[in-house]
Amino acid sequence: MAEPRVLVLDDDPPPDLRRLAGRARVLRTDEAGLAAALPEADVLLVWNFLSDAVKRAWPGDGPRPSWVHTASAGVDRLLPELAGSDAVITNARGVFDQPIAEYVTGWVLAMAKDFAGSWELQRSHRWQHRETMRVGGTRAVVVGSGPIGRAIGRTLLALGVSVELVGRTAREGDAEFGHVNGFEALDGLLPEADWVVCAAPLTPATDGLFDAKAFARMKDGAAFVNIGRGAHVVTADLVDALGSGRLRGAAVDVLREEPLGPESPLWDVPGLWISPHMSGDTLGWRRDLAEQFCDNFDHWAAGRPLLNIVDKQLGYVPAH
Repeated sequence: MAEPRVLVLDDDPPPDLRRLAGRARVLRTDEAGLAAALPEADVLLVWNFLSDAVKRAWPGDGPRPSWVHTASAGVDRLLPELAGSDAVITNARGVFDQPIAEYVTGWVLAMAKDFAGSWELQRSHRWQHRETMRVGGTRAVVVGSGPIGRAIGRTLLALGVSVELVGRTAREGDAEFGHVNGFEALDGLLPEADWVVCAAPLTPATDGLFDAKAFARMKDGAAFVNIGRGAHVVTADLVDALGSGRLRGAAVDVLREEPLGPESPLWDVPGLWISPHMSGDTLGWRRDLAEQFCDNFDHWAAGRPLLNIVDKQLGYVPAH
């Protein structure tokens, strides 16, 4: 039997797939060559997960891979073009959970304790005593009840923060949080939250979720953190909420337009803290992603069920 062909939509550095030696023929392509290479592949590994090339190439002629794995938690760069295909989509669910939770918690602490203010005062050689916010006893709303949202909530709970988790549907009896709120409860939860964290998958229902209306419902002095997708937020509305003083601050790891050019006025918005889509990228993350794919390849080659199968209609891996 011929070796299966694994096509990798590559970037730099490429994944370490030595575990597949002798078991699969690994082919690599860039965005320009993807359309021509797809008909020859049994499996597609979307290593360059920030690329939209799969959306552009998939509707072409010829056979398509039966399994597509993206080295990311989000699958919005694959849908809806692959939704009607026979291909199974899997994602990197589980790799980024705790690193992203640490990122969010770091910003909660930084904004509560005004670390940025301390740094600026130090640079100015000024000794200026201030009072800062106590984190324990505050309230957070975490939008997104998947593994990343749950890890964020769990880490904030350890700081003494009261956490309300929001998911697609409400459910009771949650082992960690007692209950999960449905999206319909979000408007009522926002006015009580000191911290609002977006960790939702990007779907038609969550595109533009945080707009002027949502920011207006937040309490004065609340803070916002987005580690989901840039399209979750109407950027101009976030800037207005910061400018009006309603929000204490906002930390965003994702933006509608990435990368953010040096000429963008967003860099200079007071109270807006920007990082370049790196909240889950801790030392060794590429190795972990490659190992996860190779583990899943073991399942695929043995005819066992794949891990992290995405519901192509929902746009994420449903909870079991």
